[in-house]
Amino acid sequence: MTKPLRAAVIGVGYLGRFHAQKYAALSAANAGVELVGVVDAHPETAQRVAQELGVTAFTDYRELLGTEPKVDLVSVASTTETHHAVARDCLAAGVHVLAEKPITVTVKQADELIALADAKRLVLQVGHLERFNPAWLAVKDKIKRPVFIEAHRMAPFKARGIDVSVVLDLMIHDLDLILPLVASPVADLRASGVSVLTDGIDIANARIEFANGCVANLTASRTSAASLRRLRVFQHHEYISVDFGDRRIGISKKREALVEGEEPIDTETLQPPPGDALMTEIQAFVAAVRDGSPPVVSGREGRDALAIALEIDRMIAARQNSLS
Repeated sequence: MTKPLRAAVIGVGYLGRFHAQKYAALSAANAGVELVGVVDAHPETAQRVAQELGVTAFTDYRELLGTEPKVDLVSVASTTETHHAVARDCLAAGVHVLAEKPITVTVKQADELIALADAKRLVLQVGHLERFNPAWLAVKDKIKRPVFIEAHRMAPFKARGIDVSVVLDLMIHDLDLILPLVASPVADLRASGVSVLTDGIDIANARIEFANGCVANLTASRTSAASLRRLRVFQHHEYISVDFGDRRIGISKKREALVEGEEPIDTETLQPPPGDALMTEIQAFVAAVRDGSPPVVSGREGRDALAIALEIDRMIAARQNSLS
């Protein structure tokens, strides 16, 4: 019988704790992976999550590495500014990495991780969770050739996540979905944004024109009274709406043969089967490690979403400076 893959989670704050819980559930189900430890720079946090899940607590991830690593794979859910150093050290030690989004702080750092993972033939997956949302999984293959895309991602203010702009915190989810969907170079990019509750950008809008003619209009806010995560895709004779929060899908199509008095559009509403997006993401990561297959969200895709997000931030900053 094949030995289970040994896993650890580095950074077990709000999101990392959920990662650890999913690995622990897979361990309990004998699903080919075993959670051996959790790591957090705050000893009380590491100890609390370790006790909850019955594993070992560490305060320094390097205790898991060395010439004979104690783990085969890790989730890196520490703060964004630490992603590069932690993932680099793990990859250098021969450990597969699932890095939460954004992959790193800079494109140069992302490129270094990609090159290192390639050189060592290791899996580097990026935690863009919406790729595993049941609503997206149910509809993504129906999107063939989009001509216009509109995304709204709104959230109430939370102190967690304000170490980065709203573009890197929220909009990057939609960038990650849209880029492989359109699969065309960016021809033009315009962006604007404002600070409301923090010193960073809290509301942002970006308009992206792709070389193939598709246009995407993205809005993100972390100052909303209610949550909204919706993507609308228009293609020839068809319009698809995906609500990631309520997990609802609407598909509207032009009628081929019109009968007098009938509406010219057929609309169908779908409710995908329930699913656990984070569990699906981690299962996909484990499968990629075990099978040697490409991850669902590769380091390069995480890098490409980061590159455009950083350019949007740069353009917003330049616009603000010109107005001050």
